Amino acid sequence: MRIGLLTREYPPEVYGGAGVHVEFLVRSLRALVDVDVHCFGEPRADAVAHQPDPALAHANAALRTLSADLSITAATAGVDLAHSHTWYANLAGHLSGVLHGVPHVVTAHSLEPRRPWKAEQLGGGYRLSCWVERTAYAAADAIIAVSEGMRADVLDCYPELDPARVHVVRNGIDAATYHPVTEFDALRRFGIDPERPIVLFVGRITRQKGVGHLVAAAHRVHPDAQVVLCAGAPDTPEIAEETRAAVAELAAARAGVFWVREMLPSTDLRQFLSHAAVFVCPSVYEPLGIVNLEAMACGTAVVASAVGGIPEVVTDGVTGLLVPYDEADTAAFRAGLADAVNRLLADPARAAAMGAAGRVRAERDFSWASVAERTVAVYRAVLGHRAA
Repeated sequence: MRIGLLTREYPPEVYGGAGVHVEFLVRSLRALVDVDVHCFGEPRADAVAHQPDPALAHANAALRTLSADLSITAATAGVDLAHSHTWYANLAGHLSGVLHGVPHVVTAHSLEPRRPWKAEQLGGGYRLSCWVERTAYAAADAIIAVSEGMRADVLDCYPELDPARVHVVRNGIDAATYHPVTEFDALRRFGIDPERPIVLFVGRITRQKGVGHLVAAAHRVHPDAQVVLCAGAPDTPEIAEETRAAVAELAAARAGVFWVREMLPSTDLRQFLSHAAVFVCPSVYEPLGIVNLEAMACGTAVVASAVGGIPEVVTDGVTGLLVPYDEADTAAFRAGLADAVNRLLADPARAAAMGAAGRVRAERDFSWASVAERTVAVYRAVLGHRAA
C-alpha cells in the first residue's frame, strides 16, 4: 500500500500541533506501509517539498496555498490513497482523488467554521479556506477526527456527512522524546530560576490558544510564581501588538515574567515542561491539544480550559484541573484559570501526584504506534470499500 501523505508542515518546518502529529505519525506509519510525504517549504531528504507559484508572490495567502496544492496534485500520481492534513493540503487531497481516481482521507485537526478570527489573518482568503475545507470533507472517503469532541464538531459543522465516514483516532505522544528531566541549563539561559515555582504556557500567539486570557489571569496568580510564556508566531501584527502590550503591563505589575519568543528545540522544551509547577492551556478552541500530552509526559500537572477534546486528555482532578470556558463571560474564565493555578501552587504534593498520573496516562493511552495502526485500519477499510 502506497500512501501520499499531504501536509503543509513537516520537519524541520513545524510550528503547530498538526505538524507535530504528522511528524510522529509518519515515523510509525513507515513501519506499516509505504509513505510519500508531500509538504510545503524548502527541499528536504525525506519528503517532496512544494512551493507556491512565484507569479502569485503578492497575492492573497490562500491563493498561494492553493497553487502549492496544484503542484502536490500533479506529483501524487501512483499513490493508492491520498491522506491530507489541514485545509492547507485538503484541496491537494481532494484533487488527487479526482484526478488519479484514488480514495482521499482527511485528518481533521481543526475546523475553519470554528475559527472565525482567521478572517483577521487571511481576509477574503478565509472564505476560500472555508470553501476548500467544505468541498474536501464532502467528497472525502473518510474523515479522521483527533478526538470525540472533534468528531462532534465535524458533524455539527457539516451535517450532510454520513456519520459512518467520520472516525476517531486520537493524537499521540512520543513518551521517549517527552519525559521528565533534571537538567535546567536552558531555564538558566533565559534567566528563569528553576528553584522558584513556574507557571508555563507553550503555544502560538493566536486567538485560538487563549494566551491573552492567561496573561490577564496571571495578574491574580500568586506573586511567588514565575510566569513563563513560550509564545511566538503571531497570526497578525495586531495580535502581536496586543500581546506585547499585555505582557509589558503584566511585567510592570509583578516580578518574574519571562517571554520566550523563539521556538525551542525539544531538548530545551523538555526542561521547561519538566520544571514547571503547573502547565496552563487556556485555549478557547482545541480539537485535542498535543501540548497537554507533552506536559503530561514530562510529569507536569495541567490546568486547561474544558473545550473540544481537552477533557479526553486531561482527567479533571487526576492529571490536572479543567476550567469551564464561556465566550460570553471571559472574566469568569480568567478568574477560574488563576484560581486553579493557585490551588496547585499552594499544594505541591497534589500537583506532583497529578504530574505522575499524567505521565502514566500519556504512556499507556497515547502511543504513536497505536495511532498508526488505527490509521492504517481506516486506509484498509476505505480501499476495501472502493474494491467492493
